[in-house]
Amino acid sequence: MRLTRRDSLRAAGAAMATFTLGMVTRGNAGTPPAPDALRQAQPGGLLDTKLRTIAELPLTPNGSAVEYPPERAGTISEPTLWRYTDNQTPAIEFDYRKSTIKVDNRGTATRGGTLTLADLDLLPKHSQVVLLQCASPNPRGIVKWTGVRFAEIARMLGVQPFAHYCRVVGSDRYWVEEEMQTMLHPQTMLAWMLNDEPIPPRHGAPMRLIIPFRYGGRSVKAVTEIYFSSNVFDMPRLP
Repeated sequence: MRLTRRDSLRAAGAAMATFTLGMVTRGNAGTPPAPDALRQAQPGGLLDTKLRTIAELPLTPNGSAVEYPPERAGTISEPTLWRYTDNQTPAIEFDYRKSTIKVDNRGTATRGGTLTLADLDLLPKHSQVVLLQCASPNPRGIVKWTGVRFAEIARMLGVQPFAHYCRVVGSDRYWVEEEMQTMLHPQTMLAWMLNDEPIPPRHGAPMRLIIPFRYGGRSVKAVTEIYFSSNVFDMPRLP
């Protein structure tokens, strides 16, 4: 019997399907589970859950961080936390004098582009001795930060009142978003000195965002990008 070309293709496809099915059947032991099998069962109603153990974050009655005299400045305890680099300090330029920060204002400021130390040197310097406290017991420590208030940076960039949100991104692609009210708080700053020395790489060199009235996870290390927006941001691509 003579097979047409269509019949030949059908026969070849059937043979391949049978071969593939056999391979899958024999290899079931190493086959990853279906996506649905990886999902936890969703309860049909609300359940009581266990709360995290959160360290105390001492604040003043108006919600600001407690400020300490210079002689209280000490060290930050370990471990150092890096979210997306397997807890390893990213391999970047650590010299704050060579640091550059991308500024994307999305039409909410009169200036944008690349922020450098030469720009920051034009602004009033600011120092404060405050507690860096993560939500977990460590790392923590009362230290002195020196740099410039973020409000001064916003003023230099000409950020407008309709800019309601700010996103700050670190070199490891970890990021936070805050309302401008938080960013313009007099204690929010961009620092490059820790206890009168350049910030060590493990603690966020070359420049670090400091929000002392929030837990330490909000104080982004090794800042590389700053965004302003009048509305909410799209979700960024995570590492």
